[in-house]
Amino acid sequence: DAAEVSSSPVDSKNMGPGPLAGPNVMNVIVVASECGLGDVVGALPKALARRGHRVMVVIPKYGDYAEARDLGVRKRYKVAGQDSEVSYFHSYIDGVDFVFLEAPPFRHRHNDIYGGERPDVLKRMILFCKAAVEVPWYAPCGGTIYGDGNLVFIANDWHTALLPVYLKAYYRDNGLMQYTRSVLVIHNIAHQGRGPVDDFNIMDLPAHYIDHFKLHDPLGGEHNNVFAAGLKMADRVVTVSHGYMWELKTTEGGWGLHDIINQNDWKLDGIVNGIDTAEWNPAVDVHLHSDDYTNYTRDTLDTGKRQCKAALQRELGLQVRDGVPLIGFIGRLDHQKGVDIIAAAMPWIAQQDVQLVMLGTGRPDLEDMLRRFEGEHRDKVRGWVGFSVRMAHRITAGADVLLMPSLFEPCGLNQLYAMAYGTVPVVHAVGGLRDTVAPFDPFGGTGLGWTFDRADAGRMIDALGHCLNTYWNYKESWRGLQVRGMSQDLSWDHAAELYENVLVKAKYQW
Repeated sequence: DAAEVSSSPVDSKNMGPGPLAGPNVMNVIVVASECGLGDVVGALPKALARRGHRVMVVIPKYGDYAEARDLGVRKRYKVAGQDSEVSYFHSYIDGVDFVFLEAPPFRHRHNDIYGGERPDVLKRMILFCKAAVEVPWYAPCGGTIYGDGNLVFIANDWHTALLPVYLKAYYRDNGLMQYTRSVLVIHNIAHQGRGPVDDFNIMDLPAHYIDHFKLHDPLGGEHNNVFAAGLKMADRVVTVSHGYMWELKTTEGGWGLHDIINQNDWKLDGIVNGIDTAEWNPAVDVHLHSDDYTNYTRDTLDTGKRQCKAALQRELGLQVRDGVPLIGFIGRLDHQKGVDIIAAAMPWIAQQDVQLVMLGTGRPDLEDMLRRFEGEHRDKVRGWVGFSVRMAHRITAGADVLLMPSLFEPCGLNQLYAMAYGTVPVVHAVGGLRDTVAPFDPFGGTGLGWTFDRADAGRMIDALGHCLNTYWNYKESWRGLQVRGMSQDLSWDHAAELYENVLVKAKYQW
């Protein structure tokens, strides 16, 4: 049983040359309220484990997870006067310890983890962070606890931003866990755990800590801000791209926390998320095994991608034409993803000899808009309302162009998936999109796609027009774009090395 396997910082097969991390091998505990968060919870821990670190992921146990085994550990925590018993469950998967915290407030929430009234969500996060900060003492993974030596917590977004605060207030202020550090990752600063100042009273912190939480803004006045306190207390802060790090320092991009971000600029790093190359890899993608799709590599790009494109056109009932550019959009249907910009550009798109496939779910009016586009332009537009992992993979493989007109995008993954599949991105140059999609230079033969610098239909049409012109008239340049995209190391192994540098900075920071 995987749960019985003893976790170890160094795999026995690598005993010869030693771990990739060398002397920097550490105990790492990733704490998150969910398993998503751009694969920082799923793929990063496995990549850090491959480098030789002993890695644990701590998340609430929202449902019944067949692989999780009860460790027999019980602890009680009080939140807002209410006692909760926390049970610890464990799995050992792909070299990583997964510890699930089970308690009454977490039960049956796997489909609605942030549901309920705002105070109830806050209480769940308080309970989770109180228990998570003590996991290294109470969860014997592979028979051995992690302890507090050479230990770094990686917390994610406001939901776990209390962990660095509790680490300092409960332990380090009292001479304990002196060799434990915390890193806080910002995925989306728009969600901050804001509430009335009275929220502080249920956090069980020393009275003077209220100053770390209090924040004044022109609209909301004085309020309690969980993210603000976490940003101040964490030893290091990571944003999910350099571009997003820059945006967070501005009044527009910081969502009221820009002053705190600027004051703590010295401890910030921007690291673009990697992609899980076991799942997103055209050479092994399981969603390309049937319905006339095929796996392909950079060497078989021409024939493989042509076959996937024809299979996608057939599956969606579009005319099978190799020479027509097939444009894809995959994303949530909301204002942030720039769907309104595509809508404004639709009259121009409909006049071009192109095909457009849009996959997503979200705002009902935008879902209706997708259906309407397909109804009005049956010969060239398909709107798939809903979300299908299989179809997302197939669009990524079969499309020539991926459109991402997001108004803001802290990191973005779809443009990374696209480039790995030889699909050329056209993106609004914000956040991680600006970091990862270098603009095409036809004279130097460099770049990875097209960018536009303002979120409006006119700018997107200009960029898309240049893209289509290259597709139609400059086949060699087009193939160069595809090959450069597929030649990048977009894996989490590369990102893990950059995270490791941050962990080392935190370790030696006093």
